Amino acid sequence: MRPDRPLRLVVAEDSVLLREGLVGLLARFGHEVVVAVGDAEELISAVNEHTPDLVLTDVRMPPEFSDEGLRAAVELRSTHPGLAVLVLSQYVQHAYAADLFDSVGGRGVGYLLKDRVGDIDEFRGALEQVAAGGTVVDPEVVRHLLRRRNDPLAPLTGREREVLALMAEGRTNAGIARALTVSEAAVAKHIGNILTKLELPRTEEDHRRVLAVLTYLRR
Repeated sequence: MRPDRPLRLVVAEDSVLLREGLVGLLARFGHEVVVAVGDAEELISAVNEHTPDLVLTDVRMPPEFSDEGLRAAVELRSTHPGLAVLVLSQYVQHAYAADLFDSVGGRGVGYLLKDRVGDIDEFRGALEQVAAGGTVVDPEVVRHLLRRRNDPLAPLTGREREVLALMAEGRTNAGIARALTVSEAAVAKHIGNILTKLELPRTEEDHRRVLAVLTYLRR
């Protein structure tokens, strides 16, 4: 069902060409892009300022290009329960995708893969369905989320898996940094993300790094 008025949107996409292309396409649909931004921090500020009907966002954004856009969307859904969100990405980010669909009872949310959107009218329909409170999910996203249930490492990014594999080899942070040609600070951040995503709480009885390695080895 078409909306009875033009939608007001915030677009979040770090690629300038794609961002401008989306703005033009949405204008052709008769909708208004109140602001288009290039990172997650700007996305949160824009939504707080403009209170749009819908956010159209990518997953990977500066500075880490991991899941900033998706995390921002989940945060915004908690602070703006009436906000519809359509994720348009090349990737399925497991760690926060399930949280996005769990938010606000799964109403007004969608997740489409860029490479699989082959029809403009279909994209417009998905956008307007989400804005009306519906749910739109690419079947490939569903398959990825179902596989995640059986794979404890599914929430990890490729780089985080590499770090965990080197941890399993007994490497120190310095050794991992040398192997991956990154800074020790970057390694420490990846390890922190790994421990969080594997849901290993900080306790006095358990060594979280060892538990992470055991999870990797069991898999």
